[in-house]
Amino acid sequence: MDPNFSFALMIIGCIVALFLLLYLLPVNLWFTAQLSNVKISLLNLVLMRLRKVPPSLVTNAMIISSKAGLNITSNEIETHYLAGGNVNRVIKALISADKANIPLSFKLATAIDLAGRDVFDAVQLSVNPQVINTPPVAAVAKDGIQLIAKARVTVRANINQLVGGAGEETILARVGEGIVTTIGSSESHKQVLENPDRISKTVLSKGLDSGTAFEILSIDIADIDIGENVGAKLQTDQAEADLKVANARAEERRAMAVASEQEMRAKAQEARAKVIEAEAQLPLAMAEAFRNGNLGVMDYYKMQNIQADTDMRTSISKPGHDTRGNQKD
Repeated sequence: MDPNFSFALMIIGCIVALFLLLYLLPVNLWFTAQLSNVKISLLNLVLMRLRKVPPSLVTNAMIISSKAGLNITSNEIETHYLAGGNVNRVIKALISADKANIPLSFKLATAIDLAGRDVFDAVQLSVNPQVINTPPVAAVAKDGIQLIAKARVTVRANINQLVGGAGEETILARVGEGIVTTIGSSESHKQVLENPDRISKTVLSKGLDSGTAFEILSIDIADIDIGENVGAKLQTDQAEADLKVANARAEERRAMAVASEQEMRAKAQEARAKVIEAEAQLPLAMAEAFRNGNLGVMDYYKMQNIQADTDMRTSISKPGHDTRGNQKD
């Protein structure tokens, strides 16, 4: 083998070995940590590499926290990283909270971060309150006038309630409920228009931020508009409904009257049919009386005269007829 080639292979092997040694032994990070007065051993950095934890992330986090006066160990940072947390956001949040005199421990900050909330934004929201605009809330006063109110809710984050606390949707729902209750309990809509701060005071006194991740600082009514006259509309709808019911009942009574009239006509026809049937039996009865000798010829003529006199009197009693029962012109 060529000596020059062997020497080149040896040089390449030494370079590769040096890179592997520097990768496993992050001397530069250890040296930087020592200059920053951060106590971390070289063996600990090697073990971080083996545990698949970026040594640079842990070292830089410890340096930043140490310069900010925070007492955080490398083991705590490693644990949070392995749990899937965002180490840099947690360190920034702790520094911001410390500068703003907000009590925030590393344990609480990591819990907030692992719960899925941005702990740094939460600290910023605690320092700089946020204004939430509610959607238009419609409510009806006791006099039947509808009012549409819009409110601005000033909130700041409640650090201790970020884990398990309700969000903005709950705040908006509770504020809307308070507005509806306050307007609905007012005797007149004019009272609400004259004193809109009455809504703010009533809603704010209910403790609506209980169990939420926010603390309500103020509730300001931004706008109140007059909507429909709901009371008059309801009365109109009720009157129309009553009218329809009355018409239905009248139609029912008319139908019953028509049915009763038809029934009476049927009964009259039935009675007339029975009379005709009875009259048809009369000649038979007379014939039978003749055969049995119970009726004579003179008796028959006398009965005919009586019937004729009765028909004449009946025709005279009817107006518009002559003595023969014929209708006059």
